[in-house]
Amino acid sequence: MSANTATEAAPRQRTRRNLELVLLILAWGLGVLGTQQVAWSTGEGLHSRFWITAAVVGVLALVAHIIVRWRVPYSDPFLLPIATLLTILGLVMIYRLDVAAAQRAERNDNPIPTPDVYNQLTWYAVAVLLFVLVLLVLRDHRVLQRYTYTAGLVGVILLLLPLAPVIGATVNGATLWVRVGGFTFQPAEAAKILLTIFFAGYLVVTRDSLALVRTKVLGVPLPRARDLGPILIVWALSLGVLVFERDLGTSLLFFGLFVAMLYIATQRWSWLVLGFVLFAVGAVFAYLMFGHVRTRVQIWLDPFAYADTGGYQIVQSLYGFANGGLFGTGLGRGYPELVPFANTDFILAGLGEELGLTGAIGILLLYAVLIERGLRTAVAVRDPFGQLLAAGLSITLALQVFVIVGGITRLIPLTGLTTPFLSYGGSSLVANWVIIAILLVISNRARRPAPTPPSPDSTATQVVRR
Repeated sequence: MSANTATEAAPRQRTRRNLELVLLILAWGLGVLGTQQVAWSTGEGLHSRFWITAAVVGVLALVAHIIVRWRVPYSDPFLLPIATLLTILGLVMIYRLDVAAAQRAERNDNPIPTPDVYNQLTWYAVAVLLFVLVLLVLRDHRVLQRYTYTAGLVGVILLLLPLAPVIGATVNGATLWVRVGGFTFQPAEAAKILLTIFFAGYLVVTRDSLALVRTKVLGVPLPRARDLGPILIVWALSLGVLVFERDLGTSLLFFGLFVAMLYIATQRWSWLVLGFVLFAVGAVFAYLMFGHVRTRVQIWLDPFAYADTGGYQIVQSLYGFANGGLFGTGLGRGYPELVPFANTDFILAGLGEELGLTGAIGILLLYAVLIERGLRTAVAVRDPFGQLLAAGLSITLALQVFVIVGGITRLIPLTGLTTPFLSYGGSSLVANWVIIAILLVISNRARRPAPTPPSPDSTATQVVRR
């Protein structure tokens, strides 16, 4: 048998790119139907720009699919469609809120505000551009391990950048933004990717020493004292973000991410116990020392007591969920505009009102599948750095979803993070699309078939010819 015959006889690995394309078409179709529903229900009507916008969204999704088909053909077929569907749902809801804002301005004889949906669409185009750039440049995710400490240094600088004079900006009481000229962005969104790369590279090298156990306290195996440095440093950095930037969500995100990755790397549950103790100590300290933390906890415990002041937002969110009921009021038929910042922090509350509990659960299931596919990628890839990186990026999305959804449903105190892919804002959207690109690169390497070894007959033929 010749080498060519042996190759043809071997089973061909399915890329499942056609399944991805079908799912993308369905996501685009749902977006078109949702926008039409909003236009008809609100009396806005369909304008000619509707089809232009729909075409732009479709082209962006198609370009992303073509690049994935070309550069990472064996990658997971569900990551791109789910991210696209969540982004499109966010665009539909932002358009819905734009219509409500325009109608309110007309009733009050005020100038019609500039629609946010076109800004978000522009950021979606930028996000797809960077998504494509990552797929074109990053051939192998293991290259990122070379820049472990560089990524960590740049990530910390970005995290602290809003504290810099002149360029740092405070919005709604939190110092999270950097403003250069007319351009504003949130550097913590890029920092979460860079610090995940740093955590993965660092833990690959040090996980054996971090897994050593020398003492036990109350039956809990504890690591050596000299190995406690990393978690204490991250804990102090998280507290610093909470104290100086007044950002509870980012502080919780980074500390939770590091503890989770530390557990995955070492398989020692004592790190989870230690992380929980440090979190509890930090939470009590922050509650006693800082008024803004104490206020958020008090509003969380009884938001209706502060319904006219600091609890107004969460109270309106709860009323919106109640108004939506099981199946929702229907797109365009609710009152999501009554919730302050409904297009950013509380966009899921607006969707929950108009799509109901059923629609909200459907969106959460989309997040669950997205995170599960990322964790499956971590399990499938063979190199330790890829495992930790894929797990860390997936945990980043999971923590962000948990923190913001828990906040708007009053499960935990409100922290102010954005809902991945859904919320209005370029920094978050671009960063999360870069995360999807990196996961696709890792997934492609994990699922790619091994090269077919030459057959004995072909090897013998080559020897004879020589």
